[in-house]
Amino acid sequence: MLRVDLEILQKWIAPDSRVLDLGCGDGALLERLRESLNVEGYGLEIDPERITACIARGVNVIETDINKGLAHFPDNSFDTVVMTNSLQALKRPDLTIDEMLRIGKECVVTFPNFGALRTRLYLAARGRMPVTKQLSYQWYDTPNIHFCTVRDFEALCREKTIRILDRATVASTAIERQLSGIWPNLFAETAIYHLSKHQNNTGDTR
Repeated sequence: MLRVDLEILQKWIAPDSRVLDLGCGDGALLERLRESLNVEGYGLEIDPERITACIARGVNVIETDINKGLAHFPDNSFDTVVMTNSLQALKRPDLTIDEMLRIGKECVVTFPNFGALRTRLYLAARGRMPVTKQLSYQWYDTPNIHFCTVRDFEALCREKTIRILDRATVASTAIERQLSGIWPNLFAETAIYHLSKHQNNTGDTR
């Protein structure tokens, strides 16, 4: 079974399209897109075990460190470029988003929302960096180097005149799922964005 955010983002992928998945993990998303939407999918991954898992699934995978750039891909070579739960682990996530929108007509980005209420309460009550389902590492061994909130991300989109085509959120409980639609910065545990090159952003978040 796919993660909830991966299930959601599928609705933004066109059938028979070309998709590039940055940090594709074990290839589960690309396998699903191939089976359900007949996409021509390619994945970039650096972990050898995950690359082996992709090959076992029949997923096209290239061993690449995203931090070193995507210059070897020509402009508009994919319909959609996807990056799930990797944004916060990149050295320069802003430059990676620029590259995603250069090589793809659209892109989809998901990331854990560090502004979520549960995270805020954990930090306020314990005075320590949060360890949650979405942020499961200790501060000293985490691969996450750029913690981001929904408001931070939308501010970046405004600065870069990136158009937000759609936004979805993931939360743990039914009431939080309802509230995250109104106040995503406070109640969304994971944020999912569908982007293109020209700005037409959603309204302010809280």
